[in-house]
Amino acid sequence: MEQRNLNIGLLVFRLNMGFFMLFHGIYKLVNGVDGIKGMLSEMGLPTFLAYGVHLGETLAPILLIIGFRTKLAALLFTGVMVVAFVMAHTENILSLGKSGAWAHELIALFLFGGLGLIFTGGGKYSLSTSHKWD
Repeated sequence: MEQRNLNIGLLVFRLNMGFFMLFHGIYKLVNGVDGIKGMLSEMGLPTFLAYGVHLGETLAPILLIIGFRTKLAALLFTGVMVVAFVMAHTENILSLGKSGAWAHELIALFLFGGLGLIFTGGGKYSLSTSHKWD
């Protein structure tokens, strides 16, 4: 495969991951993180950790979209997805949705997509390409 095609693929992948997660971040910017604070409080964790959601669902997707420090943004993105999965998606972990698909497939796609970008970086169609976190 030509390197050009690989870089176009990474661009499409970054844009997909970033734009679709950014909707979650914008929702929380508009509506707040009280629900997440409540979940954290119930688990005995400090509620200020809810603001990490803004970083993982707002800042990290923007960095993925523009391709700035892609590996670092993907690390943050993936970390938030792991925490979200543990906090809200481990109940009925093997359950299926109405269409027969795994009920937790969306968060898994975000989690493993972010993990993939940690290893690949953003490719040459990124704002930054020469730093170790690109």
